[in-house]
Amino acid sequence: MTKPASLTDDLKKYLTPAFERKAKSIAAIDVKKLTSYTDTIIIIEANSQRQVTAIAEYLIKTLKAGGIKAIGVEGIKEGEWALLDYGDVIIHVFESQKKSFYDIEGLWADAPRIDITGFEKEYDSKEEL
Repeated sequence: MTKPASLTDDLKKYLTPAFERKAKSIAAIDVKKLTSYTDTIIIIEANSQRQVTAIAEYLIKTLKAGGIKAIGVEGIKEGEWALLDYGDVIIHVFESQKKSFYDIEGLWADAPRIDITGFEKEYDSKEEL
């Protein structure tokens, strides 16, 4: 197992909208030393197909408002698996059964995970205020 990578402020802007839409689980994987097409893969699990669509659409809208436009987008309307390509960051939003089936985290088992637990706790405490 590799040492967890640190969460950067730049990456937080991709994670915040997912936390705002109450994703079931979120994982971030540092792949910059293992592939040339992206630096980070974010995997978001949603409770339903409707939530997959809602999270993906909200991510696109929120990031675009912050000046970050997607290079490519796939699968939003189907609601089982949405792929949002932002170049340095690729975001997968899965319905639970599809997440288990495709096991993207298992595919990147050798890549360091980015520790988002501190940000998750910090975000949760902000919501309670």
